[in-house]
Amino acid sequence: MFSNYLIGLREGLEASLVVCILIAYLVKTDRRDALRPIWIGIGVAVALALGFGCALEFGSQELTFEAQEALGGSLSVLAVVLVTWMVFWMRRTARHLKSELHGKLDAALAMGTGALVATAFLAVGREGLETALFVWASVHAASDGTPRPLIGVALGIATAVFLGWLFYRGALRINLAKFFTWTGGMLVVVAAGVLAYGFHDLQEADWLPGLNDRAFDISDTIPPDSWYGTLLKGVFNFQPDPTVLQVTVWLLYLIPTLALFLAPVGFASGKGKVKAPDEQGSRPSKAPQA
Repeated sequence: MFSNYLIGLREGLEASLVVCILIAYLVKTDRRDALRPIWIGIGVAVALALGFGCALEFGSQELTFEAQEALGGSLSVLAVVLVTWMVFWMRRTARHLKSELHGKLDAALAMGTGALVATAFLAVGREGLETALFVWASVHAASDGTPRPLIGVALGIATAVFLGWLFYRGALRINLAKFFTWTGGMLVVVAAGVLAYGFHDLQEADWLPGLNDRAFDISDTIPPDSWYGTLLKGVFNFQPDPTVLQVTVWLLYLIPTLALFLAPVGFASGKGKVKAPDEQGSRPSKAPQA
């Protein structure tokens, strides 16, 4: 549940910050007339992400077991690729996100309503589709027959929305550079488990060999149905009897990716401290009205 909460929090906060930046800029520049198209674009992006998630969940149920495992494994690998790109992208460009969005918004304002809708849709839609795919893959990997993974995601997104509102109102200040570095590192650990599980799915679909080649089996020491076994699976997608391929993939992904992500660079050392949407200028006197 914690890993899914982390996914919802991290991905949701990115989207919340984008929304805050867009809304705050329009309010500060006295362009409240453009708020409606922005909210329409955001609403369409959210609806698309929800529809995509539902299509993944319910569409896969109509497939055979082998097809389900092949689809699940392939999408898990794709989700890990996207989330890895996302955490590195945010680590590198978060300090420039505000000015980048302002530039796009200025261009959209000059072009008209349709461009505003498209700008908001594209800004939020990318985050939404990535979140839907990674959440589906993570829930699929950590599924224990209970709604806890989905509850974790929902709580994470709700927390992110609340934090975004606090940022906008100026009631909260945190070092977002450090926040995204630490949560990004934890997300890499979660992604490693999703990737290993995805390769196991591909083995079960008979796309990859070695399904019966176990690296180890400590099921007697850490029973999967024990509270600590459930905790390890929920947080790290831990499996007490992984295949050799799963362990190999997990190590080959986790060690170099985490080392590269945590390597000291200008952004990680604090030079790129990200400010709240209104920290670099006058704060709006009240929340925008859609």
